[in-house]
Amino acid sequence: MTLSYLPADLYLQIEQSMPIACVDFVLVRTTDAGVREVGLILRESPHGQVWCHLGGRIQHGETIADAIRRHARETIGIEPALQLNPQPDYVYEWFPPAVAPVDGTVFGDDPRKHAIGLSFVIGIDDDIEAMNEALRFEYFPVSSLPSPLWPGCAELLQRLGISTAQAM
Repeated sequence: MTLSYLPADLYLQIEQSMPIACVDFVLVRTTDAGVREVGLILRESPHGQVWCHLGGRIQHGETIADAIRRHARETIGIEPALQLNPQPDYVYEWFPPAVAPVDGTVFGDDPRKHAIGLSFVIGIDDDIEAMNEALRFEYFPVSSLPSPLWPGCAELLQRLGISTAQAM
């Protein structure tokens, strides 16, 4: 598959003009002791170093499954097995403050862009290696999320039915 890339200045103009389709995914596992854990990456962000789920934009000509696999491969060195045409577990929106809704809509904070996140829960037991944007990767019990979390990540985990805990 050949993907087309946009010059950085054009992509920035597009980001500032329209929503960007993204995949958001959360890795989950259950330990031998029966504890459910969520896999998060530590990364640099407009909010400083924060823990967050994985994901990113879907490129032109790329399927949703291929976007998930690409982001997983580039960030944590694995390619999760996915069915054809995976359907999101939740659709979560991310807004920069200047255009954030004030009508009670639940959303995450992304100062860079308005994004529509097709959000997935992916069960995985592979060995994980943090790379590229991921400074670290760790699993955390869903009852004890790390801090700081990217603003909106804890809410996304709740909406996905993964956690009811707020960041510590």
